[in-house]
Amino acid sequence: MVQQLDVLSIGDIVTDAFIKLYDDQAHAYENEHGKWLAMKYGTKLPYDHVEILQAVGNAANAAVAFSRLGLTTGFVTNVGGDQEGRDMIAALNREKVDHRFVRVNPDKKSNYHYVLWYKEERTILIKHEEYDYHWPHLQPNDIPRWVYFSSISQHAMEYHDQIADWLERNPDVKLAFQPGTFQMEAGVERLQRIYARTEVIVLNREEAVLVSGGNYDDLHDLFNRLHQIGPKIVVITDGPDGAYASDGQNRFQMPLYPDPAPPKERTGAGDAFASTFVAALAKGNTLEGALQWAPINSMSVVQQTGAQNGLLSEKEIEELLLKSPDWYHTTRLQ
Repeated sequence: MVQQLDVLSIGDIVTDAFIKLYDDQAHAYENEHGKWLAMKYGTKLPYDHVEILQAVGNAANAAVAFSRLGLTTGFVTNVGGDQEGRDMIAALNREKVDHRFVRVNPDKKSNYHYVLWYKEERTILIKHEEYDYHWPHLQPNDIPRWVYFSSISQHAMEYHDQIADWLERNPDVKLAFQPGTFQMEAGVERLQRIYARTEVIVLNREEAVLVSGGNYDDLHDLFNRLHQIGPKIVVITDGPDGAYASDGQNRFQMPLYPDPAPPKERTGAGDAFASTFVAALAKGNTLEGALQWAPINSMSVVQQTGAQNGLLSEKEIEELLLKSPDWYHTTRLQ
């Protein structure tokens, strides 16, 4: 008999080719239009090396994090009928992620992205294949306790309605939402049913402003606006300043877990934080406890290449928590 899923992750899956640039072959600068990566134009540039990482992406990273933390995890996604698709399914299998709901599209290619890795940051060249998205028919034994929904193609807007329909038919399932770029651009009104059904939403501070229309400098305004949209628990990450969380009654601030060494590469830090926070809640942890777990996995991920190599087990997180400095704890947000 198949064990009930603790979490069902939903979103796109991709293979990432990390191209490590030499420090002296590019440079980064900032102007009024944002941060930019610059390289010589119309020439040949040497690079250090390439690392191929399979079965990644926001939802895929979360699925692997859940599995490593001991949760029974499934994944709803699409791949093409190519070798990359087969390799990604095999990678999920190695991570003990249930891949029964991975839909193979025989005449399509699998998502393949190129990551320009410069110093500790990355710029990703993305292309989402146009799959025919369909929500799978889940048997009663397949109904998970939690659903984790994240980044998906702009071609999948009607798919959101199918998911919303299913969630409304299964009110006991808790939804964690980590919206991707296209989902945020679609706007709150278009995804109103998803936001209204959300138990936990995780955004960085800039994304919180984009989604809510609130004041960047006023965390309470951001929290209030996001709660009004629907989510019961709101988490806002804030780079080096740590993270903040609100359940509507209590609001906390949490610092970063100290890095043992300078970050190697920052891909997946946000995914690790969000998924670990949700995993802690799924395991019965408190809001404060979840805030203590999440930065530890995020810290570990940036010490290695890619979004999954550094993901920890529950035992490893607990060991690092025991070793944490005295100041590593939540404080009430004033």
